This record gives sequence, structure tokens and C-alpha cells, in this order.
Amino acid sequence: MSSPVSYVSPADAWPAHAAIGQDISVLPRIFEEAVNIAIFERPMPAEIALSAQAQCRTERAWQYSWLGQPDDAMVADLLRQLPAPEAAKPLVDDIATIAEAMAFLFETRTVGLRLRLLDGAMCPRFHCDNLPVRLVTTYVGPGSEWLPEDAINRKGLGAPHPDKPEIATDNAAVRRLSPGDIGLIKGSGWIGSEERGLVHRSPSLESGSKRLLMSIDPA
Repeated sequence: MSSPVSYVSPADAWPAHAAIGQDISVLPRIFEEAVNIAIFERPMPAEIALSAQAQCRTERAWQYSWLGQPDDAMVADLLRQLPAPEAAKPLVDDIATIAEAMAFLFETRTVGLRLRLLDGAMCPRFHCDNLPVRLVTTYVGPGSEWLPEDAINRKGLGAPHPDKPEIATDNAAVRRLSPGDIGLIKGSGWIGSEERGLVHRSPSLESGSKRLLMSIDPA
């Protein structure tokens, strides 16, 4: 049986493959060869937090998807589709700003955006995405969890099997993004990171709790 997970304090030393900062200028460090996660530690503005929480007051889980330019059409579509549109503007404005920044950073006109209200862990097992890069941010609930490289046994990755070893070699090393943080995560599809993509997972949720997660891929 695995030992209980305890989360590392932000005060502890960060691994060399992680770039962390309290300014958005940290995000372009994802282009550095040694870096496979860049984290903009961003306190959640109160008006955005309230707007996001309003979208969670529903009995059902829901998902919103957009593939296209992060423009006025996307904003209008979000305002039509969200469950509490009368309270959605601060959240939608923030989503649009982040999507525009993602498109600018990766020199693309289009993005693939997903906003999901979850009532359970979406990907509870540690894994590595089979894509170049993904932006993740959690508006409500616990953030994504990830492992430093020295706490990973990559032989355990892939489809689960009784003969595979545990992926996490040290459960005390698990890191977690905070609500509001913006993380850029390299996957195995990033050229040069085929064997070095970030290993991460969805956090577990307590019964009755919810998580509002946004992910953006350059398209």
C-alpha cells in the first residue's frame, strides 16, 4: 500500500526543471530546454473568484469547449453558454486574457480551450500528456498535482499493469498548484522532451466538492 501523500511547502527548494515566479514573465521560460513546467504564482482576484464560484452552483458537472481564435466571438459564446451568465463577466474577461496570452506566446491564431466543472478526479493517475504543451489553471478547488523528476519512476507510466512499479518514488515530494496559478506543462510531444514531459495528475476531491479547471492548447 502506498504511503499517505503530503504536499511540499512552497518554501522548500524547487527542482531545477521547474520555473516559478510571481510575474507573468516566468511563463516564456517553458522554452528553456531544462524546464518542463513554468508556473506563474497568481493570487486569485476576489472578483474573479466570486464569478467562478457562481458558475459552480449547479447540480450537474458541465464542460465548455472552444477551438478558434480567442476573440470577441469566443467571449460572446462563453457568456451565452456558462450556467450563470449574469455573474460571468470577470471570469470570462480573465479567460480571454489568458487565451490571448497563450496565442501570443506560441505564435498561433487559434487555441483549443476547455473549461470544466468537475465533481471527481478527471485523471487521478500520474501520467505525461502526449502533446507538446498545455496551459492549466484552476479557478475553484484544488490545483493540479505534479512530481519533481527525482521522485519519478518512468517505467511505471502508461496503462496500469500489476507488474509495473509505482510512478511516484516519494509521495512526500508531490507538488500542487494553487487556485489562480497559471501553469505551462510540457508533454512528450515537445521536441526534445519525449522522455522528459512533466508527470502530473488531477487532485482527488472530497465528497460534495467541485473543481473548475481550464486548459488551453495552442492549435
